[in-house]
Amino acid sequence: MNNSESRKKFISIGETIQSKLSNHRISKMLGFYLSALEHEMVIILEGESAHDIESFCIDVGLSSFSKIKIVPLNTFDSVLKKVKGAT
Repeated sequence: MNNSESRKKFISIGETIQSKLSNHRISKMLGFYLSALEHEMVIILEGESAHDIESFCIDVGLSSFSKIKIVPLNTFDSVLKKVKGAT
């Protein structure tokens, strides 16, 4: 974080991210990973909908700091149960 403005935004995000989860129907943050060299973040959230996660990213300032890509995921076991139930 060589840019002072980026550093300020990053600190602000870090200070507010946990307190704003429940405001957007996000039950928990399972992980937050960052590659400073690539300017890429991977955040694993458990929430009600992709729209809630989108509004959360905007609210905490992640969308002004980095490109956002929301990918709904399921566990392997839950997909396997669905597949087995469909046969």
